[in-house]
Amino acid sequence: MSWSVLAAATEPEPLPVTLDEAAEKATNAASWVEENWSTWLNTGLRILLIVIVALLLRWAVRRALTKLIERMNRSAQAVEGTALGGLLVNAERRRQRSEAIGSVLRSVASFLILGTAGLMVLGAFDIDLAPLLASAGVAGVAIGFGARNLVTDFLSGVFMILEDQYGVGDSVDAGVASGEVVEVGLRVTKLRGVDGEVWYVRNGEIKRIGNLSQGWATAAVDVTVRPTEDLDKVRSVITAAGEAMAKDEPWNERLWGPVEVLGLTEVLLDQMTVRVSVKTMPGKKLGVERELRWRIKRGLDEAGIRIVGGLPAQASEEKPADPTAGMAAPSAFSSTVSPQSVATTPLPRTDLGKP
Repeated sequence: MSWSVLAAATEPEPLPVTLDEAAEKATNAASWVEENWSTWLNTGLRILLIVIVALLLRWAVRRALTKLIERMNRSAQAVEGTALGGLLVNAERRRQRSEAIGSVLRSVASFLILGTAGLMVLGAFDIDLAPLLASAGVAGVAIGFGARNLVTDFLSGVFMILEDQYGVGDSVDAGVASGEVVEVGLRVTKLRGVDGEVWYVRNGEIKRIGNLSQGWATAAVDVTVRPTEDLDKVRSVITAAGEAMAKDEPWNERLWGPVEVLGLTEVLLDQMTVRVSVKTMPGKKLGVERELRWRIKRGLDEAGIRIVGGLPAQASEEKPADPTAGMAAPSAFSSTVSPQSVATTPLPRTDLGKP
């Protein structure tokens, strides 16, 4: 006989449920539902109201932020055609910056609204939120201490985007690295150096930033000539070279002002330095400086003005060659009475006369 048969034989048979007991159980269940249905309905309505209000509030906040971003873009496009707008406003860059700001603000608003709604829903179920909030506070403090650099990088990135310190395509000097901005993130900024290397710079590590692509740039050239040259002639040659450069393509678009001779920056016995300056398009400073040096050098050569560092002037009279230039210095061993010669003379032998 198997164990299952024995177990079935030893188990007592269930007593049949009578009609009175079934009616009593049904009555108790109905009374329990009747006592608690109002509470359930109240809780359900509260949860439904919380969810509807949260969704409506989230939609209204996101719509308001979207309208604000569109207004910022329209204001940027309105001044784009003006002279000041051409220097300080870039519509595409403003659009990217405003979209990044709007995305951050929408995400923060959604997190706050939905998080608050979730806590209110838990409170509607009579759940004690004090331990949950205490645990969240302790966890937040621990995460804050452990990820303080991450928080610093994020906040620095947000303020960099809000203040429009730099954008994609700008040439910047971030202190720890310099180059062209390839990507701007909330935590890391990516730069490409002059040699092609890519730098990943944390936003929290950037203590100062120098943007070489905003507004305009200044091209400066130093011209060093002899102190005997006529300064008025030097000025006229440089001015003529700058005017000719401003009329040629593509320099007429890259030069945003006339070429100015600022004056002398250094006067020495053998040279003097003339400083030349001109405002240029951002990012075109080096090319303008090279072309300006080229044209100034050609103009000075045509005017007969020699810059310092050229070929030296030829001497009018040649000095006769020195006949003793190829002779060696006299030696101390040439004299037999010199101490060096006496020291090297061998001593005579004294035992030659002995048998």
